[in-house]
Amino acid sequence: MNAADFRRIALSLEGAEEGWHMGSADFRVGGKIFATLAAQKEGYGNLMLSPELQADFVAEAPEFFVPIRGGWGRMGMTHVRLANANEDVLRGALQAAWKLRIAKNKKTKSKTPSKRPRRGH
Repeated sequence: MNAADFRRIALSLEGAEEGWHMGSADFRVGGKIFATLAAQKEGYGNLMLSPELQADFVAEAPEFFVPIRGGWGRMGMTHVRLANANEDVLRGALQAAWKLRIAKNKKTKSKTPSKRPRRGH
């Protein structure tokens, strides 16, 4: 797998769109990022997972997944080694990040207070 495969699979997910963030391609659903190609020069795609999901992925398949260094990694941001991955692994990982983002988007919308007109306006 390579960056083109990552892009193709990410964009095949319902509602996914490609954007640009800090000089790198990102992939969004509902306007929020679920994956990026920020480390493609190093041979990685990046997934926005929860710390718990990241731990599961890394424990089950350390040849494919590694936490991103530092604070981002502690928050669940995860590298996927593109050269080691196959179609099924990459698709499953991107779907996991996509589903997590959709769930977070729904929680955010339900917490957003409705806008009421101000008095006198």
